[in-house]
Amino acid sequence: MRPFAYARPKNVRDATDIVTPMGVAGQGGAWLAGGTTLIDLMKLDVLRPEQLTDIQALGMDEIETDGETVRLGARVTMAQAAEHPAFKEGAPVLSQALWKAASPQLRNVATLGGNLLQRTRCPYFRDVSKACNKREPGSGCDAVGGYNRLLAVLGTSENCIANYPGDWANAAILFDAVVETRRGRRGRAIELGKLHRLPGDAPARETVLEDDELITAIELTVPSWARRSYYLKVRDRESYAFANTGAAVALDMDGDSVREARIGLSGVATTPWRAREAEAFLRGKALSEETAMQAGAIAFEGARGWGHNDFKIPLGQRTVARALLETARLS
Repeated sequence: MRPFAYARPKNVRDATDIVTPMGVAGQGGAWLAGGTTLIDLMKLDVLRPEQLTDIQALGMDEIETDGETVRLGARVTMAQAAEHPAFKEGAPVLSQALWKAASPQLRNVATLGGNLLQRTRCPYFRDVSKACNKREPGSGCDAVGGYNRLLAVLGTSENCIANYPGDWANAAILFDAVVETRRGRRGRAIELGKLHRLPGDAPARETVLEDDELITAIELTVPSWARRSYYLKVRDRESYAFANTGAAVALDMDGDSVREARIGLSGVATTPWRAREAEAFLRGKALSEETAMQAGAIAFEGARGWGHNDFKIPLGQRTVARALLETARLS
């Protein structure tokens, strides 16, 4: 690991004044929250921040509820959020997406703000001997034509097929989540669905955040019918593995008919991904095995396999269908 400076500010204003610009490749400075991704990437020499700004003294670790609104500080841990009644009872998909990620040790440390911004597990990004436009702009993408079994089939470009690895963001986008940020004295609210950028021709810039912008909170609107929600994660082993495919589903049902459907996809896209066309297709229809499979097919319209990951398209379609049917059976 390379040398770095360290700062531990006592308030958000000081924190955003201290941090130095990171740059698109992660150079300069970096926020340190749980550190479960950052420290790992520093050890691999993928990230080389000159300064770490530790935000553990800034608070931002409370969960507040007001009717259907849930507001979570950015430093709330995955384990803390997963156990909260607003999620565990009111929207199980949000709790399940957290419990099915990482390990108990990591969930007790990793923060929600950091979880939203976690970096891809693409092996070519994490290996500094390989060409990666996300790590080194203009160097190429060895994943295209390389071993890409775990990588994305939605939202890709010729410059990058790295998948977004997280689970929780794909559940949070079902509930119109908004990310609150601070930059110096200025704050703004960003829809979670607009936080991440598609790779296009600039894969290194992953979000719309400025280099010195800090996530301070996440706010969601959780309707009463979100009790009928479920997260299905298909992976090579039952625990401590990233999704091959995944589906976060919430349903508002009128008997067998769908009033409202919300579907998020995991493991298959370059950003957190909501299948809005599939949601629109289901609205007003009776949910059967046939309509569930049709919705799965619609969710993957435009998907492109890159060789080893071609299987993700039919598997993802079936994952969506199964998640819909299992969610519908919930009371």
